[in-house]
Amino acid sequence: MMNYPDVPIWEKYTLTIEEAARYFRIGEKKLRKLAEENPDASWLIMNGNRVQIKRRQFEKVIDSLDVI
Repeated sequence: MMNYPDVPIWEKYTLTIEEAARYFRIGEKKLRKLAEENPDASWLIMNGNRVQIKRRQFEKVIDSLDVI
């Protein structure tokens, strides 16, 4: 098995729900709900049944909001 070095969360292109919750300080339930309500969002990728969040695009969405 190959041993891949860990990439810092702030350098990753996509984040899992768990990583995004820590990075953005938003609850996992809230992020899952946002992903469920916006299945065609440009900041969202489905990897099989796993939700991946495009970090930079989601940062822009967060920057434009006053309340989540």
